[in-house]
Amino acid sequence: MISADIAECALFCALMIAGAYIRIPFPLVPLTFQTVFATLAGLLLGWKKGIISTAAYMVLGLAGLPVFTSGGGIAYVVMPSFGFVVGFIAAAGVGGIMWSAEKKLWKLIVISLSACAANYVIGGVFVWCWLNINGGYDIASSMVSWVFIYIPKDIILCLIAAVTAWKVLPALKKMRSARGVKKLKEPDGETAKTD
Repeated sequence: MISADIAECALFCALMIAGAYIRIPFPLVPLTFQTVFATLAGLLLGWKKGIISTAAYMVLGLAGLPVFTSGGGIAYVVMPSFGFVVGFIAAAGVGGIMWSAEKKLWKLIVISLSACAANYVIGGVFVWCWLNINGGYDIASSMVSWVFIYIPKDIILCLIAAVTAWKVLPALKKMRSARGVKKLKEPDGETAKTD
């Protein structure tokens, strides 16, 4: 990875951290932005850098930095919301793997919603398992209040992510082309590539 790639990964890791703390009051559930930033990481960086960004976020949190919605530390793995942290990595991966070079808006919408679905499948299954292991909960009502109630909000945000990616990708492509690979002559006359 070159320095620009590292900077892009660091930027999206920072956005994930910010997304955990930005809470906008909204009817029923607050607006948070982690799912949309994870989706954008895949759409804008591709699957490898998207996964690196979101995995770095998870590692920082498990290492003890308070970057998750409810803090941090290794004990977070036994919290019901930890499945969504893993789901962010899946969302970035799915967004990047399904990424289309054509950059048509409808394709980006499908990709964005698929990334959101990947997050909720992993997060939802984790919550369901947690509820069954711990007992004492009404599983149906807990799944509604801990998982399903957030889906409409994240669908809307992922639609916004698709439109954002559609607008940003052309400029990002130009920027990456501008910093492309230059050819230099080695002393022995052979052509070598360098950044």
